[in-house]
Amino acid sequence: MKRFTKILSLSLVLGLTLLFSCSKDKDKGPSGSHKVVFKAVGSTGVAISVAVYVDGSGKTESFTSLTGQTWTSTEYTIPASARVVSFGANATGPNANSTLVTEIWVDGVKKADGKATGTILSPNASYTFE
Repeated sequence: MKRFTKILSLSLVLGLTLLFSCSKDKDKGPSGSHKVVFKAVGSTGVAISVAVYVDGSGKTESFTSLTGQTWTSTEYTIPASARVVSFGANATGPNANSTLVTEIWVDGVKKADGKATGTILSPNASYTFE
């Protein structure tokens, strides 16, 4: 009886190990990477001062002391393991009708945007990879 119990226990452990190792294959993210560009576009007279992006793998990059009413990042290669990217910018506008739009472009297609209106502008956008 002891031998039967040991064999049954070993079979159960091996079966569960096999089951859990197979289920991990389904949880893997997509392979490859994405080309991502971040943009901030202000209306006339808007002065962009800061831009920040964060990707889901923990990478954060800040751009400070910016000038002008538009800003575009370089093209970033974001690994497929990063499930989300977020982008925000800060700016000041000359009046209450001033606008600032943040955009996230993935593989050449605009996927997300955010908009703020007023004299203190701080929009953000985020995109979750499918």
